Amino acid sequence: METWSNKVTALRAAHEALLNRKNEALEGGNGIYTKYRYPILTAEHTPLEWRYDFNETDNPYLMQRIMMNAVLNAGAIKFNGKYTVVARVEGADRKSFFAVAQSENGIDGWRFWDEPITMPDGENAPATNVYDMRLTQHEDGYIYGVFCVERHDETKPFDTSAATAAAGIARTKDLVHWERLKDLSSLCQQRNVVLHPEFVEGKYALLTRPQDGFIDTGKGGGIGWTLVEDITHAEVRNERIIFSRNYHTVYEVKNGEGPAPIKTDKGWLHLAHGVRNTADGLRYVLYMYMTALDDPTRIIAKPGGWFLVPEGWEYIGDVMNVAFANGWIADEDGRVFIYYASADTRMHVATSTINKLVDYCLHTPEDGLTTGASVETIKALVAKNKNHKS
Repeated sequence: METWSNKVTALRAAHEALLNRKNEALEGGNGIYTKYRYPILTAEHTPLEWRYDFNETDNPYLMQRIMMNAVLNAGAIKFNGKYTVVARVEGADRKSFFAVAQSENGIDGWRFWDEPITMPDGENAPATNVYDMRLTQHEDGYIYGVFCVERHDETKPFDTSAATAAAGIARTKDLVHWERLKDLSSLCQQRNVVLHPEFVEGKYALLTRPQDGFIDTGKGGGIGWTLVEDITHAEVRNERIIFSRNYHTVYEVKNGEGPAPIKTDKGWLHLAHGVRNTADGLRYVLYMYMTALDDPTRIIAKPGGWFLVPEGWEYIGDVMNVAFANGWIADEDGRVFIYYASADTRMHVATSTINKLVDYCLHTPEDGLTTGASVETIKALVAKNKNHKS
């Protein structure tokens, strides 16, 4: 007869086996990055203590009392020598919260800290939902988290799906105790806001994504840039778009900055997401670009098309056909760990190097914006290869 105690033992053993599972690099690929066989974080990776009541009297059937739905869209930094993400964890009740997970090698062995992050509201109106934190280790000494804050749109009291989006800002030194600052003040809604890691002209610099509505970008679409004197009362002033949307591209409908850019000796590496319409709904992909060291708003490389897309079973999940990233880590040895989510359901890692990503950006042809231009680009490569047969 299976006892309650035996069930608990089996449950914990299965969970430990999942957490200890070794990841495997996938063969083949595009030569730019390496993907891995298993996701690094899923709902099943969350601590059992978040989901089960381990008092036999109160939970004689060993049921999940609080169910988790997904782990996605994680910010990332190297913290105390460990690869560290602040993930968006979504419960069965649709509420998202932040939680820290760490790994010794950045690829497997991920474990969540014992408790989720307590994110205070501070002086801001209480949030219904928070998600998609970008982490920035700023030169002022703080770790900043900039994230989306969702609230009901009180101008539409009878529409229970009407919402507003704002950029929440918090800072910390230990990822446990967070000082909540004022939400970013803006004349429009803001999503996908990212703090640049260095001061620019003596000010804090923000990459923004202004939009007219909670979902629709309207006339404000594109990756923007603004400078802020006081991060504790950040206000968008003199915002300008540095990377616009464009017809019949992978960023036709929407685009937004991913994680904070990485500084290299050739320029700033940027990872962003682009959205386009398809007959099957919106398609989210990742793309890259580079900006100049002397002017982080000046684009110096703009490789055409997508950089990373959902492949195989990554396509399937809560929101189909979505790849999204708001976290990456550049190691001192030049390795880069790209943390991306698929289908708004689970977290993955892809690995590359600074040299590869710079080469990709500087030597991948730009989008010529017409079929004719694309064909000529391919023909030019064919002609080049005829003279360099291996």
